[in-house]
Amino acid sequence: MKLITHAAEFVLPGHPDKLCDAVADALVQAALEQESRALVGVEVAAHRSHLYITGRIGCKDATSIDVEAIARSVYRDAGYTPGWIPQAEHLQVVTNLCLGPLEDGEDTFRELSDDQAICIGYANDLEVCNHLPPEQWLVQRLARAINQLRSQHPELGLGPDGKVMIVMSESIKEDSPRLQLEAMNVSLQQPEQNDAIALHRAIRLVTERVLEEAASSLSSLSARLPDQLTVNGAGTFEVGGPEGDNGLSGKKLVMDAYGPRVPIGGGAWSGKDFFKADRAGGLHARRLAKALVWLGLAPEVYVTLGWFPGDREARVLQITDHLKRPLAAARVASWIDLSLKRSGEQFRSNGSLVELARWGHFSDAQLPWESFERL
Repeated sequence: MKLITHAAEFVLPGHPDKLCDAVADALVQAALEQESRALVGVEVAAHRSHLYITGRIGCKDATSIDVEAIARSVYRDAGYTPGWIPQAEHLQVVTNLCLGPLEDGEDTFRELSDDQAICIGYANDLEVCNHLPPEQWLVQRLARAINQLRSQHPELGLGPDGKVMIVMSESIKEDSPRLQLEAMNVSLQQPEQNDAIALHRAIRLVTERVLEEAASSLSSLSARLPDQLTVNGAGTFEVGGPEGDNGLSGKKLVMDAYGPRVPIGGGAWSGKDFFKADRAGGLHARRLAKALVWLGLAPEVYVTLGWFPGDREARVLQITDHLKRPLAAARVASWIDLSLKRSGEQFRSNGSLVELARWGHFSDAQLPWESFERL
């Protein structure tokens, strides 16, 4: 029997890094609402009550975008309301942004890469997991359920910040894998005077429910609770969010995608429009990997794409299976439109980019880059 251990983590919307991602993507969405070919490349950093936003937003009426109001709305929606620092209304937003229309002809050049990039895509044949590594699929489900405790159990007094990490074992016997959640850590912001025992009980019940639901869908997963379940293992976690640690957009790129089982490429996704090579390439690579699995070429597929400045479409650098064996998939890859024109015009989600930033780019099978209606 072969035993493999996998780890995965997720952070809640009030985590400093996720606040920054959400603000960055809220600005992308605001610009795209002004102009479909808007150029957005922004970075966001948070520390205590200060929020720093830098970069460029190029679109019609860019100066009319109320950057401060958008930032405050993201903080408020994440839970930074009275009682939690920094309160949205007290946020000090510092900007150094280039705001203005696209230059003459610049909208046409949006179809050419303005930078180099290396982009990784992955998919497996586990449709119930939306073709994600099981540990990443499970930790996201756990994080969503734990985040709901704030509204479902106000008596716990939970704050916006939090993290979840899991360790999962995969035992393989006669080609039949068995998955078991071995250990789990949860860090949740809670005032010292609130009931830590009640919090531990609530986490245990949520974990039990999520595991039962997940195991009913994924037959290889055991519903047994982990042997180790730690809640706020370092002690009281009262001071959190940007008051407890600084945040930066793009720092959670591993969590945004597939978790640590799959290598990451290069640049961040949040804060960039869908003509940008980093974001477009990551989504194109995912789409290609899913298509190859769907066509039956392998149960797991890893795709590496590359961009040079001036490229119209991604270069297919490498396609391998789970054993790192090259796949003869060049012909299939040639059927799939990997251009910036495709991503820029069709990858815009009809939903909230803020929710995309918070819960991952592969959290919804209905997103445009997760679909095969048109290759």
